[in-house]
Amino acid sequence: MADEQPLGAEAEEITLAVMAVSRLLVGLSARALAGIDENLTLPQLRTLVVLADSGPVKLVALAGMLDVNPSTAMRMVDRLEAAGLAGREVNPANRREVTVRLTERGSALVAEVLARRRAGVTALVSALAPGERAGLLPGLRALAAAADALGLTDRSARWPPTGEAGDRLPFG
Repeated sequence: MADEQPLGAEAEEITLAVMAVSRLLVGLSARALAGIDENLTLPQLRTLVVLADSGPVKLVALAGMLDVNPSTAMRMVDRLEAAGLAGREVNPANRREVTVRLTERGSALVAEVLARRRAGVTALVSALAPGERAGLLPGLRALAAAADALGLTDRSARWPPTGEAGDRLPFG
């Protein structure tokens, strides 16, 4: 953007720290997934999580939620369906519409991966001193609010969370 101001030293340091934490969290998610299914990729897991959050959805809507082309979403669903993690149904009233849903196996996998990831994050947070945890919370709230204000979060990544949505994966 032409009107962006260069970041100051403090903002640059924060940017680098957030990027490092982002890599850490993606790594925690990858380890949680690898402990369950080494053949499933993080983008495939993200697709399953979106389906878990939204329930059965039209393929075009799923593509929009994932921010991919419908053909890319279709290939992803093909792989997930072959693995028995997702299923699709053609709308009898409009054969061009395909609805995608999680299978019971897909739902169980999502729940287990998220539980493992949550345990990893809990261990990380528990390693902080109480004062460090308390000091971290306002910054995380501010960062989440800024992301929401910029339209960078979907409903599963908004914070503070409501219900189980706080366990969802907010990365692509």
